[in-house]
Amino acid sequence: MRSTESPVLSISGLVKDVGPLPTLDGKMLRVVSGLSLVAAPGQVTALLGANGAGKTTTIECAQGLQKRTHGNISLLGEDPDNAGAALRARVGVMLQDGGLPPSARPIPLLKHIAGMYGDPWPVGELIERLGIDSFSRTSVRRLSGGQKQRLALAAALVGNPEVLFLDEPSAGLDPQSRQLVFELISELRNRGMGIILTTHLMDDAQRLADYVYIIDAGRNVAEGTVAQLLQHPLPPDAGAQHIRTLLFETDPGLDFTGVLPDGVSVTEARAGSYAATGALTAADLAAITAWWAVRGIMPRSLSLKARSLEDVFLDISGREIR
Repeated sequence: MRSTESPVLSISGLVKDVGPLPTLDGKMLRVVSGLSLVAAPGQVTALLGANGAGKTTTIECAQGLQKRTHGNISLLGEDPDNAGAALRARVGVMLQDGGLPPSARPIPLLKHIAGMYGDPWPVGELIERLGIDSFSRTSVRRLSGGQKQRLALAAALVGNPEVLFLDEPSAGLDPQSRQLVFELISELRNRGMGIILTTHLMDDAQRLADYVYIIDAGRNVAEGTVAQLLQHPLPPDAGAQHIRTLLFETDPGLDFTGVLPDGVSVTEARAGSYAATGALTAADLAAITAWWAVRGIMPRSLSLKARSLEDVFLDISGREIR
């Protein structure tokens, strides 16, 4: 459910062209094409899409880091292209490439950034929460990818922002750091901060997001809560709210015609490895096990999983490599 409070970010009909590009006969390349979204306070809004879908360009336009070609953007009630320092002080930004000075050391850098704000987040608290003390004597250029990500997040938060942009926040994080960052994001959301994140990692979006926009080729192709998106029909008559996949391995080349109801598809990804996907019920499971029993078939493995956000994304955006 979307918040009834004023949005922290509103985008309508965003278009962004880049170029001209010599490899495209001097033509402009449209990387965002008519995209619209709303991000609410106290919620994590995720832009989910493959690499190159236009996610990073969208949030950079939303922050005023790139000039849009067309469309309207309101960030905390202001147009970011015309806003001054007062709006910047209310916004935290963690870019995918970090944007950190390579020769700086973490603690002096954070203290320097904190000095630019009237009411900064206590630097010592951020250092402790994000485990920065363990690499505080190392310059940015020598940090691991995950350490840079944690430092970049601290730098985005040190101004105590009202809205936070996170571009691929879990990139390069080890499992422990990923858990730590996710817990902090959840805490910030519960405090009322509006958080906009981009990711191509479906598990991240499914775990963190209150509302998801699926972006493909610079366009919105679907939106909703995770629960709503998981109800996206596959196939159209499949009883989408109960879509599951039964994975099993047994004899190759079996014909399951008539065993399961219409709307449940059975595919054999490789010899003897099957996936039955659709609105599977307990009666369907009983039917297929009875069919096996009559024929003396014993599966070598058997598992049942709910449909994931990754399944929905692939169904909507397609499964071809681009």
